[in-house]
Amino acid sequence: MKKFISFSIFAIFLAIGALSFSTTASAEELKMVGTISKIEMAADGKSAVAMLKDSKSGAEVPIFIADELTLDKFKDKRIVVDDEIRCRYDNESGKNLSKSFKKTAGC
Repeated sequence: MKKFISFSIFAIFLAIGALSFSTTASAEELKMVGTISKIEMAADGKSAVAMLKDSKSGAEVPIFIADELTLDKFKDKRIVVDDEIRCRYDNESGKNLSKSFKKTAGC
């Protein structure tokens, strides 16, 4: 009888543990190095979309940028078309949201 109760309790905990694991909708972080082929600033200046040509595959990837530091670099012309960029971004609901957007060369 004790074995049956112990086994039943173990099975219940195992079932609860298996059901408690759920897949969360987390964004996939991707990295890319490429050259900028186009920069489109929003009219309000609070966001931008940069088209990066991936150096490995040659594919054009649009990156949505909303951080102030990168936007200031666009406005000051420190980052311009044809610059080589190292980018980390999240592929969140089909929108490539930039997490890091830096030039590969320089300090």
